[in-house]
Amino acid sequence: MPSEKDIMLAGEMYLAGDPELVAMRRKARMLLHKFNHSAPDDPDHRRLILQDLLGQMGQNLEIEPHFNCDYGSNIFVGDNVYMNFGCILLDCNTIQIGNNVMFGPSVQIYTAYHPLEAKARNSGRELAAPVSIGDNVWLGGGVMVCPKVTIGKNTVIGTGAVVTKSMPDNVFAAGNPCRVIKEIDNTDLP
Repeated sequence: MPSEKDIMLAGEMYLAGDPELVAMRRKARMLLHKFNHSAPDDPDHRRLILQDLLGQMGQNLEIEPHFNCDYGSNIFVGDNVYMNFGCILLDCNTIQIGNNVMFGPSVQIYTAYHPLEAKARNSGRELAAPVSIGDNVWLGGGVMVCPKVTIGKNTVIGTGAVVTKSMPDNVFAAGNPCRVIKEIDNTDLP
């Protein structure tokens, strides 16, 4: 029989109050507290905390405190990633972040969502769907990325955008809801 964690990661309605999930969130909170209160002049200590927290982290990851997430273990980060102050990643499902990605301050990525129907919503069960951020993406300050979204490689999302649907490669997109503004010429990239 699948666990609530398995059900959550499968994108089906799951019970967030399940003891295993509660324990996982508690562990993440403890690690986040250590990270957010660690000395900025001790990057090795911060890296060790992030290694315990995240599902995967590449080389040259820099996250400015305060950083928050649900589990951490569902966040998979590539190389050369920078997250500015105040980023929130609700990782009830997987968040894949490519290489050479930059997050402005207060970027929020949500995999969690709730049923629209009141009876289902009031049942205490929740839903979550993955989010994927491609290589060479820049998310401006205050960007919100919703569940089920993929942001293509080399794309820039403008400050304050609410990304409710997937964005293609090589575009500048902005607004609420986010929409493609123009294509970006990245022909000089390998």
